[in-house]
Amino acid sequence: MAVPKRKTSKASKRTRRTHQKASSNAVSYDSVLGVYKRSHYISPDGYYKGRKVID
Repeated sequence: MAVPKRKTSKASKRTRRTHQKASSNAVSYDSVLGVYKRSHYISPDGYYKGRKVID
């Protein structure tokens, strides 16, 4: 089994992990409802991309 020869320093570890962060949700404006909502989600009223998809 491979074992590291030396301890990984905090700086090296944190440098490697700089890209592992949470991103913000994509928000778009819904012209039918007149509110901001998350992209690619159906509104509680059943609208998606300005048209009714769920009754």
